Amino acid sequence: MKTNNIKKSLICLGLLALVGCTDNFDEINSNPDGFTQEELTQDFNHIKGPFTTMFDNVMVNVPGWKYQVAIDLSGNTWGGYTTAPGFDGNNNLSYALADNWNLWGWEAIYTQVMANYLKVEAASKGKYDEFYALATIVKVQTLHKAADSWGPIVYSKLGTTDAAIGYDSQEEAYGLMFKDLDFAVTELTKRIDAGETSSFTKIDRSTYKGDYTKWVRYANSLRLRLAMRVVKVNPTLAKAEAEKAISQKFGVMTVNADSFIVNKDVSQHPLRVAAYEYNDSRMSADMESIMGGYNDPRISVYFKTSEQFPGEYKGIRTGGILGDKSKHINFSNFGKIIDEDKQVVWLNAAEVYFLRAEGALRGWNMGGDAATFYKAGITASFEQLSVGGASDYIANNVKTAKDYVDPVAPFNSGLAVNKVTVAWDDAASNEVKLQKIITQKWIANFPDGMEAWAEHRRTGYPKLLPILNNQSAGAITTEYGVRRINFVSTEKDGNPEGLKTGIAKLNGPDNGGTRTWWDVNAPNF
Repeated sequence: MKTNNIKKSLICLGLLALVGCTDNFDEINSNPDGFTQEELTQDFNHIKGPFTTMFDNVMVNVPGWKYQVAIDLSGNTWGGYTTAPGFDGNNNLSYALADNWNLWGWEAIYTQVMANYLKVEAASKGKYDEFYALATIVKVQTLHKAADSWGPIVYSKLGTTDAAIGYDSQEEAYGLMFKDLDFAVTELTKRIDAGETSSFTKIDRSTYKGDYTKWVRYANSLRLRLAMRVVKVNPTLAKAEAEKAISQKFGVMTVNADSFIVNKDVSQHPLRVAAYEYNDSRMSADMESIMGGYNDPRISVYFKTSEQFPGEYKGIRTGGILGDKSKHINFSNFGKIIDEDKQVVWLNAAEVYFLRAEGALRGWNMGGDAATFYKAGITASFEQLSVGGASDYIANNVKTAKDYVDPVAPFNSGLAVNKVTVAWDDAASNEVKLQKIITQKWIANFPDGMEAWAEHRRTGYPKLLPILNNQSAGAITTEYGVRRINFVSTEKDGNPEGLKTGIAKLNGPDNGGTRTWWDVNAPNF
């Protein structure tokens, strides 16, 4: 891992610094012989630049080292997807949360995405509201990840110049997100109905290429994701928002062409840096246990077989006792999904089918039944990855997760914990059906570990192997795992009075064991 590539970012980390850095940095460092204001606004260049930076930082695409510390060494590991060989010390993997890692997720969100969102808002609101609507959808995509990670966040006070920038509770933030999606969907739908030609084609770095209808479907699908997130704490709101998403005239994603994917024009997938340049990320033991147990053909797209054990997919136990890095470095690395595809997926059609399956299971009007949506989700995932055999996989009612064996450090081995088959069983309990839905959604969403971590916290599924090396000093239990990220040091230094408002809206102490608003320790049904 390389964290010495830190330049301007250190100047602009605190929220109090956000306004100063984004307002003045470009002006101070601009070339007086450069573009005029007229040239900058020609062909919406003044909007294109901020959008480009937003696209690059929502999932922390660049630089790769920042993705590693912001996502791969947090959500990817806590969500059961990846782990790092040889990271036995006090860090995120052992639940001793590392602020010098976790602060970069906050930095990407606020000094990269949100700072540029504010530029788009200033340039477009009331003048080019189509751009404002599109930026608002990106804002929701970004800030729901922040709220899911920290709980209380800065939302309503974005862009203010207050001496102390106050936080919204997670509940307040979710309410604002639903309202923002209302605006964006209404604004874009109005333009579609009027037959307006998209002005976003040259700016859009996603596979949508400015297609307003696809953006509306994405916004509706995002609403459905957020609705399901709050189901255990506010089921009435969850049902209403989910059904609103389905009933909107353009609906939600139904085919893989609807999936939101940032184009292949990046030089490499950000996970590749951690995996191949630093050799700091490998397949997790949970992926081996679950996908290996199912003999899931998608495993060959996600991972490569082990160099150390030819022909086998070998994962590493998160929070295990690994010893020297060389012992596990030749376990399974990542495959075609990052080597060739290089696509960064924000939300895919398969996930939407699984969300609809859960909604139908809960008795909501999702436009169909749970079994049909469940099977459609698996099929969509297989098709997205160009893998055959979906029908046989869906029908299998025998295979389950397999026990995990660490052949070089046997004390890391463990019995399988997510013992559920793939085949849908109408006679099964709702709890077993939910476990199947979330397990398949977990597989289909790889490598979006932040989403996997959030859904694991919400539902408890898929069940993951417990860590063996808990160094949290009692703050985080081995049974329940990391529930949130503690507030970062740059906020403590740069926005201390504002941060106090966030701490006051927590449900407990500012540590990784405190549950956020929607993460309640209650039954799923």
